[in-house]
Amino acid sequence: MIRRSILLGTGAALPARVVTNAELAETVDTSDEWIVERTGIRARHIAAEDETTASLGTAAARQALEAANLAPQDIDLIILATATPDQTFPASATLVQAALGIDDCVAFDVAAVCSGFLYAVTVADSMIRSGAARHALVIGSETFSRILDWEDRATCVLFGDGAGAVVLGAQESADGERGILAAKLHADGRHNQLLYVDGGPSTTRTVGKLRMKGQEVFRHAVVNLASVLTEVMTAAGLSSQDIDWLVPHQANARILDATARKLKLSPDKVIVTVDRHANTSAASVPLALDVAVRDGRIKPGDVVVLEAMGGGFTWGACVLRI
Repeated sequence: MIRRSILLGTGAALPARVVTNAELAETVDTSDEWIVERTGIRARHIAAEDETTASLGTAAARQALEAANLAPQDIDLIILATATPDQTFPASATLVQAALGIDDCVAFDVAAVCSGFLYAVTVADSMIRSGAARHALVIGSETFSRILDWEDRATCVLFGDGAGAVVLGAQESADGERGILAAKLHADGRHNQLLYVDGGPSTTRTVGKLRMKGQEVFRHAVVNLASVLTEVMTAAGLSSQDIDWLVPHQANARILDATARKLKLSPDKVIVTVDRHANTSAASVPLALDVAVRDGRIKPGDVVVLEAMGGGFTWGACVLRI
């Protein structure tokens, strides 16, 4: 028997306001047809003034705790993945902690952009396996609308706001039973200028705006994601035929299709929410996971693979048996 991290519950939170492609076309030189053809995106949620990364993360966390049948006081670790924190410091994870009424637990943020949730899950899994934590709340939450250049049609149509969360718990399991079976992470900082924000406290003293060279990012994403998926499946002792569901980062429908083809995976096994959520960065994987768990597609015993790539570049994948 070995100590493993078991998925106990999922949760999600989306801003009430939905912005369609048609609405964007009223202020930006674009069209619904142009956006759908190139990205698969039809709508996205945009945070109101009183909705923040921490408030959305808290709402998603409450749902995940309810699904796990746990009280906030049962949590001894909170990791929040975000590139759009409420403040430079303290960590937004501590704001979630306070909002949940948890007096004391380990709480910190992880910054790995779209791969942030995979990084956070892997850190939480390591701490659970080592005995440093028993119940972890892992959140991906973003308000990317705050850092978009709304006059740049190449980027502003791609992103949305939202939060997703999972509760992981320690459990003694036999080899091959429930839990996180393998995880692999990577980063290559040489590609900074392909996807970045042109500001920061130490450089411009401003928040900055998102900048991206889309074609270059697309090319790297397809190659890197296919590679890390093969790597993580090998580490878990499984093949692509063993995958019941792939829950990918929801950046672009064409990236999802290309990745599935490289793995020889049926499109029917790929969870897709990019059409209604757009790219929510670190929130996209837990949001998609929550959708598929709640609608009954992902069931106990299923082998699920999570994957993402983001600015940095950072990328990673995780295999778990539900």
